[in-house]
Amino acid sequence: MSLAAEAFVSQIAAAEPWPENATLYQPLREDQILLSDCASSLAVQAYLRMCNLPVQVSCRPNAEYMSPSGKVPFVHVGNQVVSELGPIVQFTKAKGHSLSDGLDDVQRAEMKAYMELVNNMLLTAELYIQWCDDNTAAEISRPRYSSPYSWPLNHILAYQKQWEVRRKMTAIGWAGKNLEQVYEDVSQCCQALSQRLGTQPYFFNKQPTELDALVFGHLFTILTTRLTSDELSEKVKSYSNLLAFCRRIEQSYFEDSQAGSTSRGFSKGPSLI
Repeated sequence: MSLAAEAFVSQIAAAEPWPENATLYQPLREDQILLSDCASSLAVQAYLRMCNLPVQVSCRPNAEYMSPSGKVPFVHVGNQVVSELGPIVQFTKAKGHSLSDGLDDVQRAEMKAYMELVNNMLLTAELYIQWCDDNTAAEISRPRYSSPYSWPLNHILAYQKQWEVRRKMTAIGWAGKNLEQVYEDVSQCCQALSQRLGTQPYFFNKQPTELDALVFGHLFTILTTRLTSDELSEKVKSYSNLLAFCRRIEQSYFEDSQAGSTSRGFSKGPSLI
């Protein structure tokens, strides 16, 4: 988005308060959504809850095609549609809701660096495992991704998505990696996050930021999503402070989603508590 477009969106966003009927759109929770999209959706839900901004979750089979960027989740707020965590953070900031205003310039730069780390390592690893590991693609990703559609469209869309992701992996230099190398990348990312978190409740001490929401979305989803192997979740479980971090955010911001409630589409896996 250009600077002029960002300024225009900011002016429009600031003019209207956050509505009670704001809606977040994601793929079908039980049958369709995959690990990476579930993680991204949960990160946005966590962020909005940390900002105390209400949002309803709507699961749609064509959510990906409804999104202005082709990526999920996206939020519909008033007459605005905004997709992905970064732009949503900027959108809420324009309305006067920010989790990182208390950070200084050095801390903001550090926060952005760790968010890039999560997106470049964890998100990319999730996509690799979903679509580049043959067993996972055949047993989980293609069947779930294509589940809302009938033959032959289901096969066409699933293989098209797999081809798109594999082409992206080639472009960023991940196509030549094997699963063990990907798991090692995840482990190194978790180690960096664990060291930065230390004994603090959140990455920048006592108050959460968008980094906390992003990390929670990915780690919690990895821990609660069933794959063909447990190796990915075991990498996260090696870091006790990251597990405690996930439990802390779940207890603090998602208590109303316990006991199997799906009113906000919290997660498709079991609770950590």
